[in-house]
Formats: sequence, C-alpha cells, structure tokens
Amino acid sequence: MFCDQCGAQLASHTHFCSRCGKQVSPSPTLAAPRPGRVQSHVRLLGIFWLALSAFEAVGGFLALIVVAVVSHHPRMHELPSFVPHLIRAVALFSLIKAAGGFFAGWGLLNRQPWARSLAIALAIVSLFFHFPFGTALGVYTLWVLLPAHAEAEYEKYQSTAA
Repeated sequence: MFCDQCGAQLASHTHFCSRCGKQVSPSPTLAAPRPGRVQSHVRLLGIFWLALSAFEAVGGFLALIVVAVVSHHPRMHELPSFVPHLIRAVALFSLIKAAGGFFAGWGLLNRQPWARSLAIALAIVSLFFHFPFGTALGVYTLWVLLPAHAEAEYEKYQSTAA
C-alpha cells in the first residue's frame, strides 16, 4: 500500500503516513460492480424519446391546425392545390413518428423486449427527418443500443426488472 499524497510505501496496519503525516484510509475490500453501458444509458434514452416525441406531436397538431385554417381562408385558391395535402402528410408522418417515439420511450423505461428494436428503427428515421435534435438522439440511440454486445446486455438488464 502507498500514500496517495507523497507515494511512500506504507505498512498495512498504519493509520498515518510516516513521511508526510497524511491520514491513511483503509482500502476498500470490495467495490460494487459498475453498470454496463446499456444499463447506465437506457433510462436517459427513454426520457429523451418521450421528450422528443412530445415536441414532435405538438408540431404535428399545429400543422393540422394550419391546414384547417388555410383551407377555409378566402385566398386559398392562390396556393397550389398540393400544398394542403403536403402539409397534412407531413403532419400525419410527424404524429405517427411521435406515437412510435412514445412507445419506444415507455418501453425502454419499462425494460420491454421490443423497445430496443423499435428505438433503433426510430433512431434511423430520426437521423434524417428531425434535425438537429432527432439526429442527435438517433446517434445516441444507435451508440447505446446497436453494438453487438448491447443486445445481450439489454436482455440481461431487462431480466432484472422482475
């Protein structure tokens, strides 16, 4: 055993360093095992998916409201006819993606076996369709859940939920 202040070698029964006088604390006999990468990040990942999905749902509902207001506006005939349909399609895509994100976040928080696959699929979609937050969450999700050992670690983590 060595002093962590001056580096002097210490006998196992001493309580103070003979060179610098620093009090020596006994070394721990057992350390708690560190949680794996998946276990330490999956809760935060679930919370992020719920938060992103809430923002995406709000955006989808606002787009549907815009379509409803614009379609009843007297100058609607000045817009190309495909614009309301395009806005409606984007809003529905956003709402479907938000629903999937809510399920993925809930599933990750509750250690569901299907949540890992759903989160990976949504992460790939988010890389391209929800810049910059969806892209960041997609990269984070893939970093946590995609490596080869992550599946086994997630299954082990999921089995401790009982």
